Amino acid sequence: MPTLDALPPLPPLLSWAAFTRLGEAQLLLPALVLAAAWLAWQRGGARPALAWLAGTALAAALTTASKVAFIGHGLGWAALDFTGISGHAMFAASVLPLAGCVAAAPRTPRGQVAWLAAGLGLAAAVAVSRVMVQAHSWSEVLAGLALGAAVTAGVRAVAAWPVPRPLPGAPVALLGAALLLGMAGAPPSRTHDWVTRLALAQAGRAEPFRRADLHRPAPLRDSRGLRPSPAVAGPSLQPR
Repeated sequence: MPTLDALPPLPPLLSWAAFTRLGEAQLLLPALVLAAAWLAWQRGGARPALAWLAGTALAAALTTASKVAFIGHGLGWAALDFTGISGHAMFAASVLPLAGCVAAAPRTPRGQVAWLAAGLGLAAAVAVSRVMVQAHSWSEVLAGLALGAAVTAGVRAVAAWPVPRPLPGAPVALLGAALLLGMAGAPPSRTHDWVTRLALAQAGRAEPFRRADLHRPAPLRDSRGLRPSPAVAGPSLQPR
C-alpha cells in the first residue's frame, strides 16, 4: 500500500494557492459587472442589479477601511488575531452566489436556493484557502464571509428577484475559461500593495504595522517613565 509521500501531487488548480485566487477582485469584479449588466437588462432586474453593485462597493469600502486601520494605525484585535477583513472571502461571498443565480437562471425558489447555497459553499472554501495559504486568520476570513453573505442576502431582500433568461452559452464558457486561466496564471494581484500605500499615506508612516506588532506586549511604565518590553514574535501570517 503506498504511503502519503508516494502519492502523486495534486494538480496545480486543486492546490490551495491556486484555488485562493478565485477570491481575487481582478477575477471577480469583471464577473460581477457582466452578471449585473445582464440582470439589469431583464424586466424588473434593474433594482437588484444596482443593489448588488452598491452593496459590493460598500462591503469593499468597509474591508479597505479595516485594513487601513491596522496597516496605518495598528488598530486590530489581538485576542482574535484580527488585522482586517479578508477581501477574498468578502468578494467570493458577495459575487459567486448571485452570479450563479444569474448565469443558471433557476425558475423555482428551490432552484434559486440551491444555487445560492452552492455559491456560498464555494465562497466558504475560498475563505478556508486564505487560512491554508497563511494569508489570514480565522477571524478575518469569517468576517469577510459574513460581510459578503450579508450583501447577497440584502440584494435578495431589497427587491423581488426576477427570473432572467440564462446567459448565452458563449459568455458563460468564456467567463469560466477566464476564471480558470486566472487561477492558473493571472498576474499577481496588486490590491494589497495599493491598500498598503493608501494606509501609509493616510497615516503619514514610512513602514506598515504587521501582524507581529499586534501581539507585542504593551510597554510597561516604571518610576523612570516609559520602558518598552522585549519584542515577542507573532504568527507568520501577514494581513491581506
